[in-house]
Formats: sequence, structure tokens, C-alpha cells
Amino acid sequence: MISAAILAGGRAVRFGGRDKGSLSIDGRTIFDRQIGELSQVAEEILVVGDAVPRSGVRAVADLVPGCGPLGGVHTALTEARGDVTLVVGCDMPFVTAGFLAHLASLCQHADAVVPQTEGGYHPLCAAYSRGCLEPVARRLAAGLLKMTDLFADVRVRVVTLNEVAVFGDPGQLLANVNSPADYDRIEALHSQEL
Repeated sequence: MISAAILAGGRAVRFGGRDKGSLSIDGRTIFDRQIGELSQVAEEILVVGDAVPRSGVRAVADLVPGCGPLGGVHTALTEARGDVTLVVGCDMPFVTAGFLAHLASLCQHADAVVPQTEGGYHPLCAAYSRGCLEPVARRLAAGLLKMTDLFADVRVRVVTLNEVAVFGDPGQLLANVNSPADYDRIEALHSQEL
């Protein structure tokens, strides 16, 4: 079984505290776009760190608040029923079902499947197996919160830039909205594809 988790627990400081999942691109919110794609791959969808009830998903509060994305992954792995959990940041509007299914399929031989581009790892568009839960919990208990440091403790399958490109433009597939400038750039990306 494949589960999916949208991490929505961030404070969005660079975006004035706004709910980034509610931002609209071409008339659809990022959240609605993600649900549409994730529902084609996952049998359950969690929204972690967001107490707002939404149709078709299960909202779950962070089990260990204030621990950033690593805390969100911990909650996702603890609460998910699947053997593999796809994790997506709430601010990624262009993830696709095909790409996410590919990430999940690679978890058969790895604990974590994570894309890597020239900008580094993308741990918030990745697949994690149950084998990651204990190392994540151990890191949380020790106060070691950097997501990418987790990869030293688990079997990682890196998805290269060339592999990502099979599913579309990596810059678009892995784009996220951290600031108003990012939002403007993402809207421009979408306009270019029309």
C-alpha cells in the first residue's frame, strides 16, 4: 500500500505566514492540484501539520511540534498505513502522478528515494519506507533536525536529474513556493507551458 503526506506545518515566514497550499495557479489551488495527482498513486492522503479539515484527506497534527520537515516526515511515517509514504511539501504545484509513482516504485530496494539536482537533494518530494521511521525518531530525540543528514542512516536511492527529466522539466516538477518572488516565477513557468 502507498500512502501520501502533504507537509503543511511550516510557518511560511518568507511568505508572510500565508497558507501556500491555497495559492492559485491557473484557477486551481496548489492543494487541489496535489490531491489530484496523489490520489492517482496513493490509497490514502494525509495532510500533516494542518488542522483544517479537508475532503478526501486525513489532517494530522505534528506528533513532535516545532521540529520542521523532519518532524513532519516522522508524523507521516507514524500515521500512514502504507509501507511506502510519498512526502510532498504543500508548496509544490507541479508534481505529477507519473513521477510520484516512479519514486514509490524505487522504494522496493531503498528506505528513501530522493531526487537530486544541481541545487541538492529534494527531501520534500520523496518516497520513504517504514524503515526510515526508527532513524527519524532517533534523530528527533537527539535534536538533529536536518533532513538530508537522515540519508546517512538509511539506504538511499538517489533519483538523478536525467531520471527526473523523463517525467518533465525538473525545474518545474520540483518547483516550490517559498516567497512571493517564487510564486511569480512559478506562475510564469505555468504561462510558458500554455
